[in-house]
Amino acid sequence: MLALTQFLLALAVLSSVAASPLSRRDDAVESPLDVSIIPIGNAVFSAKVTNTGSTDLNLYAYGSLFDPSPVEKLNIYNVPDATTVSSDYTQASRIPFTGIFRTILRTNLSAEAFIPLAAGATYETTIDAASVHDFDSKTYAFVAEGAIPYGPVGTTDFPALAHPYRSNLVTVPVDGPAARKSKRDLGLEPRANVQADCTGTNLAAMNTALSNCVKLATFASIGAAAGNDARFKEYFKTTDATVRASVSARFKAIAKECSTANSGVVSYYCIDPQTYCKDNVVAYTLGASSRVVNCPAYYTALPPLTDVCHNQDQTTTTIHEFTHVPAVFSPSTKDNGYGYAAATALTSELALLNADTYALFANAVVLNC
Repeated sequence: MLALTQFLLALAVLSSVAASPLSRRDDAVESPLDVSIIPIGNAVFSAKVTNTGSTDLNLYAYGSLFDPSPVEKLNIYNVPDATTVSSDYTQASRIPFTGIFRTILRTNLSAEAFIPLAAGATYETTIDAASVHDFDSKTYAFVAEGAIPYGPVGTTDFPALAHPYRSNLVTVPVDGPAARKSKRDLGLEPRANVQADCTGTNLAAMNTALSNCVKLATFASIGAAAGNDARFKEYFKTTDATVRASVSARFKAIAKECSTANSGVVSYYCIDPQTYCKDNVVAYTLGASSRVVNCPAYYTALPPLTDVCHNQDQTTTTIHEFTHVPAVFSPSTKDNGYGYAAATALTSELALLNADTYALFANAVVLNC
């Protein structure tokens, strides 16, 4: 509690820094998960995940290739030269994602949250990228990458380990008008703009989270810009000055967005106007429309601030969700890896655009983890 108390008292003014896009390469990763994608339609892919190891795995399904919800399963990039199968691309060229980002409560998980994959077995699924992305008629590069938490088959505890993965890079043309016909309508009609559905204890909890968010994001911004090198590298896998400046700038933008409940780019909902608050969902974001929604578990299962390293709370959940909104800071984050194990198994490039990495780093700065 001492570190948390010190955090609440320690605020400082930080200087403005600019973010720069980072280039990426189609490098292989060391992992027993062999992932391949094959185009089978207009922005539609067959994806296969094979466990090449000798141990059966219980893979955490939420936010991954195994998730049946309209989550982001492929990273998709514009290709500057359509005549070349390029293995180089930039984060800044990523196309808009119009689906849903969800934060999941990591306790009391059901068996449905996992996919068991025996040694040598293959899981196959179909990915319709057109349903949750905006495509024009041109050539794009597609790749599946991230990190999946895993544990022993038969358990439902949130895993403490994770395997990174990266598929082959596929460069194919897309028929934009045809792709838009399969677009999925996710519903929902802006500094954080709290919606009129917020009243009573829910409103009080949200306002407390926004107030804590300003303090926590400001403290994390300072820690990213000039804090402990080892801690920054633990989460972002580098101490490069450009990366540190980008992380610091994102936290600064989040602190600004949290600074008022009456205006801003985010429309913040106290209750679910749709039907996405299912299972263990704590909150979700529709980044393309700058909508963030808290679920009942946000209020009943999470404290305003935790005093345990790597644990979830309302404030870091709000930070996690706000990183998904491109209008707050661009490029927005993805869910490349849930939880400490998966987040710290990512490459620097993927960590820089992983929402949970920011929530975990902020928690670590506050509690001196």
